Amino acid sequence: MTKRRTAAMAVLFVGAATAVGAIALARRDANGRLGTSWLGRNARLARMGARVGGTYATTAARKTFASAERREELDRQREFRTAEQVAADLGQMKGALMKLGQMASYLDDGLPEPLRLALAQLQADAPPMSTELARATVEAELGAPIDELFVEFDPEPIAAASIGQVHRAIVRHDDGTEQAVAVKVQYPGVAEAIASDLRNADMLGALLKQSFGGLDPAEMVDEIKLRLIDEVDYVLEATNQRQFAEYYEGHPFIRIPAVVDRYCTARVLTTELVNGVRWSEMLERGQETRDRVGEIIFRFVFRSLYRFGAFNGDPHPGNYLFHDDGTVTFLDFGLVKHFTDDELATFGSMVEAAAVDHDAVEFRRIVEEAGMLRPGAPVDTDAVGEYFSAFYDIVRTDREITWTREYANSIVRHTFDRTSPISQYATVPRAFVFIQRINLGLYALLGELGAQGNYRRIAAELWPFVDAPPSTDLGRAEADWLSRNGHTP
Repeated sequence: MTKRRTAAMAVLFVGAATAVGAIALARRDANGRLGTSWLGRNARLARMGARVGGTYATTAARKTFASAERREELDRQREFRTAEQVAADLGQMKGALMKLGQMASYLDDGLPEPLRLALAQLQADAPPMSTELARATVEAELGAPIDELFVEFDPEPIAAASIGQVHRAIVRHDDGTEQAVAVKVQYPGVAEAIASDLRNADMLGALLKQSFGGLDPAEMVDEIKLRLIDEVDYVLEATNQRQFAEYYEGHPFIRIPAVVDRYCTARVLTTELVNGVRWSEMLERGQETRDRVGEIIFRFVFRSLYRFGAFNGDPHPGNYLFHDDGTVTFLDFGLVKHFTDDELATFGSMVEAAAVDHDAVEFRRIVEEAGMLRPGAPVDTDAVGEYFSAFYDIVRTDREITWTREYANSIVRHTFDRTSPISQYATVPRAFVFIQRINLGLYALLGELGAQGNYRRIAAELWPFVDAPPSTDLGRAEADWLSRNGHTP
C-alpha cells in the first residue's frame, strides 16, 4: 500500500467517523456512564484524529534518514500503533461510531491489515461498564435487588457491544424450573446521547451530497435517524425477536433465542442463553462446514426479506453462533427493518428484470419509478443496468461459484464509486438504505467464508416470483419445514 493510499484511508476513516459517529458518540465517566455533552464527544473525536495524525507525522520524521528496510519496519509499527489507538477509542465510545468500526473491520480489505485486525476486536467484544453500574441499571429497570431477581447473576459480561453488554444469569420460573438466560443491559446515557446528537446526522447528508451530485440525502438521513432511535428501544427489540422466533419456530437449521418477557424493559432485554462457536473459530473449520454456514446465512437473510417482509439489518460476525449439529443461532434484533408490500414488490421486480429476464429497459423503468435514478437522466440504459444491478451479478447465471473477498470488496468500491456519470443522477430512497447495508455486509461475510455453491438456484428458491424446487440438502430440509408449518415457500 502506498503512503498516499494509507494516509488517505486514515483521513477517510476518521472523517467518516466524525460525520457518522457524532450521532451516538459518548465518553464514559469513572463508573462507566456515558457522557452526553455534545462538545465533549466531538472533542474526543478530534483528539483521536490528532493522535492518529501525530503518529503518522512522527513516523515520517523518523524515516527521513532510515534505510529502505527500516522504513518498511517503521511503517508497520505505525500501522499497529494507529490500529491500537483507533480500536481503543472506538471501544470506549460506544454507539454508532463503534458500529462504523465493526463494519470497517470486515467490509474493506483495503484497510491496512493491522488496523483491520485491531478493529476486528470490536466484532464481538468491547470494554464493559463497571459491575456496580450494570447491577444498578438492572435493579432500577426491574424494580428489585439482583439477588431477588436471579438465582445467579454473573457480574462479568460475556459480551459487550455498541450500546449494551450481556450478562449470564439463571432465573427461576413460577413452576419452580430454572433457566439459563442472557441479560442485555443498555449503557446508561446512550439513548440520551443518541437523541441529543441526532441533529448531527445532517452532517452525513452534507458530506454525501458533496460526493454524489445527484444524491438527495434527506430520506437517507431520516431513515438512519429512525433506525438509531429504534435500536436503543429494547421493548421494540424484544418484539422484533419474538416475531422472528415465531416465524422460524421449528426450523431445521435457523435458531432464534426466545425472549423471557418477565425480565424485559426498555433498557434490559432477557432471552434464553445460547452457547456456541464464534465466527473466528468457525472460519477454521473445513470447506464443507463453511459452505453450509454461508448457505444458511444467505437463506436467513433473503427468506426473511422476501417471505417474512423484514430483516435484521446488522450483519456482522458477532451476531452469529454456530453449533456442532449444523445449526446457526442469530442474535441481536435491534436494527430490524419491516417493508411494505409495495416495497417488496419493487425489490422482486428489480431482481426479476436484472437476474432473470436480463431486461435493461424494464430494469431502468423500475429504478426510475423507485426513485433511485432521476427520470430521463442522459445516461445509457445498458450502463444503468450495469451500475444498479451489480448486487445481482453472482446470481445471474446457473453455475457453481465461490464467494471471495475480492468480489465483496469490488461491490463495496462499486457502491461508493463516484466516477461513473450515473452517480450524478442517482440517489438512495428510504426503503433501500438498509438493503444496501445488509447486501454489503452479507457479501463480505460470504467472501470471508470462501463459501461455494450454486447461489442462483438457492436464490431462486427464495424469490417470490419463481416457483423453484429445492436445490440442496438444506433446501429440501427447509421445504419440509415449510410444508409442515403452512408457510409460503
